Amino acid sequence: MISIWEFAMKKLIIATVLASISLSASAAETIRFAAEATYPPFEFIDANNKMQGFDIDLANALCKEMQADCTFTNQAFDSLIPSLKFKRFDAVISGMDITPERQKQVAFTQPYYDNSALFIAQKDKVADLAALKGKRVGMQNGSTHQKYLMEKHPEITAVPYDSYQNAILDLKNGRLDAVFGDTAVVNEWLKQNDQLAAVGDKVTDADYFGTGLGIAVRQSNTELQGKLDAALTKVKADGTYQTIYKKWFQQ
Repeated sequence: MISIWEFAMKKLIIATVLASISLSASAAETIRFAAEATYPPFEFIDANNKMQGFDIDLANALCKEMQADCTFTNQAFDSLIPSLKFKRFDAVISGMDITPERQKQVAFTQPYYDNSALFIAQKDKVADLAALKGKRVGMQNGSTHQKYLMEKHPEITAVPYDSYQNAILDLKNGRLDAVFGDTAVVNEWLKQNDQLAAVGDKVTDADYFGTGLGIAVRQSNTELQGKLDAALTKVKADGTYQTIYKKWFQQ
């Protein structure tokens, strides 16, 4: 016959085990991502007011590999790094170039996308880059494109915008002479607007556009940086990355 003491001990052990199981089940890590969702095909808001895009699919794949939950918040691009540093978010995935200047403020994962930049203008109105001297060119405020234009092409008037949608609208309405942005992004606008065309060759200046796009985390958060890097390596190796890439860039 089981004594009262033994019965109580068994109940305590069972309760402890159940509590441990419950705690493990509810302790899945949540990674709070921020992105500026006016940057298709990397990130944008769809008709259902949901964030979509290459970066979002990739982040979800990384979270699945890490057995973590993802949340996404739309945030102005020029406030992404300050918000990350103030711990409003855990990571930034927003078509962000890995540059030495940004690496002074945040840490990056390995590159997940090789990047270049491109000028676009109204078709047959701008022959080449030299023709943009003294002209107004729009770009994302706080971006490497803005820095590149201001430092490498002071003969061009750089006009910063809070979103590429507004810059493209002004370009189509004649308030801008050109727009400068990531090649993949401006190519989306070219697909949707027959009256626009590329100007000159792709720009790949590593001093400004770095070694590619990366996920930014706080410099102190080496644990998350390591987990994201490991997950990136895995999804690149198992074909998940290529599936996502084809979905957004090889349609």
